[in-house]
Amino acid sequence: MNDVNIVEVGARDGLQNETKILTVEQRVELIQRLAASGLQHIEAGSFVSPKWVPQMAGSDEVMQALHMDRKLKNLHLPVLTPNVQGYDRAITAGAKEIAIFGAASETFSHKNINCSIAESLQRFEMISDQAKVDGVAMRGYVSCLVHCPYEGVIKAQQVVPVVRQLFELGCYEVSLGDTIGRGTPKSIRLVLEALLSEFPAEKLALHCHDTYGMAIANIMTGLDMGIRTIDASVGGAGGCPYAKGASGNVATEEVVYLLENEGLNTGVNLTSLVETGHWLYQQLGKPVTSRVNQALYGH
Repeated sequence: MNDVNIVEVGARDGLQNETKILTVEQRVELIQRLAASGLQHIEAGSFVSPKWVPQMAGSDEVMQALHMDRKLKNLHLPVLTPNVQGYDRAITAGAKEIAIFGAASETFSHKNINCSIAESLQRFEMISDQAKVDGVAMRGYVSCLVHCPYEGVIKAQQVVPVVRQLFELGCYEVSLGDTIGRGTPKSIRLVLEALLSEFPAEKLALHCHDTYGMAIANIMTGLDMGIRTIDASVGGAGGCPYAKGASGNVATEEVVYLLENEGLNTGVNLTSLVETGHWLYQQLGKPVTSRVNQALYGH
């Protein structure tokens, strides 16, 4: 059993913020490579309108191809479903696990999905009800954990009710997103203290962006406070849409390197992961952003 569980988000959250659009075949190969490195939880796609997120077009085909690969039969392959239509498409494609998302910032919610926080969560009630009937697992996400690109600082009392409602909807776990990477150990500690006073650590995950180079420090803070699930993106794929040219998701290589050297088991082969990150960035046509990948590739 792993000491820390890594949820690999590169094939969804990472790719949807990259300018180059990969083919269905490339996305399937990426997930197969990630699985071969030992990752067991890999976001496989997003069932949103291709008009809004063209990078995720063909998620149906990706899922169908993955289900035909017997080596992946025990893998967790969650997909993002923003509405009932997306949920229905995901289930038709064979999804067994979905993800829904809220925000701790009213302004971000309106700008991002054109509705209030309360309205966004109400929209997910129909998905939640159907998922329970279908026996489909549901993961929750909260954006703007400590800072919003529009409102600035987000307080813990804005985060807690959203997390509570996601659990009430039936999420088995809620991932806490530092969406623009403005968090520091102090701000992460403050919000986690508030959350951990109500929710068990094993039901919370950290999703840190590295826009300001703080992701690893913030993850270490979470680990010290008992968090044992970390979201990460191979190679550091996925820029920050709110800071031009900035890095987005923390690189999975960085997280695995940290955890291994802290004596924590992840079940991930770092050498294989580094090779996958290098391969992905060859497909994207740009240099890999992960510093651990740069340091270890070819060694």
